[in-house]
Amino acid sequence: MSRIPYVPADLGEPKEIVNAIRQRRGGGLLNLDRILLHCPEQAAGWNVFLGAVRRGGTLSPRLREIAICAVAALNKADYEFVHHGPELIKAGGTQAEVDALEDVEKAVSNGEIFGSQERMVLQLVIELTRDVVVSADTLSRTRAELGGDAALVELIIVISAYNMVSRVIVASGIRPEGE
Repeated sequence: MSRIPYVPADLGEPKEIVNAIRQRRGGGLLNLDRILLHCPEQAAGWNVFLGAVRRGGTLSPRLREIAICAVAALNKADYEFVHHGPELIKAGGTQAEVDALEDVEKAVSNGEIFGSQERMVLQLVIELTRDVVVSADTLSRTRAELGGDAALVELIIVISAYNMVSRVIVASGIRPEGE
């Protein structure tokens, strides 16, 4: 049970906002939405922003989902990990990668499962999530692995956005649907 009550799953108002969220989600509301909708205007902005983070840009969907799962694991945001582990597999990842991401500290040095690019993404996730300040070396090496500034900035945005998501999840006590 969440620490804040969910709004009803069949919520209909404010219609324009609820319908936009349902459309992005494929028809229903997730438990995260049912917490965010306590503040409809913020939920509307969240919907647009996270939609762009998930579908915009040129970053590989696999790298994006690796970053999201790593943020979730570091922040103990189980709800986020439950939702994004399958997304990583859909994006070309493996179950072994999902399993390894449950321990990001070990995963960052696991050259058997992750290549150098993925390990640099994980290092960036660790530094940005834990310390906020990223070392010049990590920034430079990640830029080189990704091929430039646009991909680096996009990755920083993904990591930052999903740190925001995980903080709402953890603070609110959001549980996976059906629990």
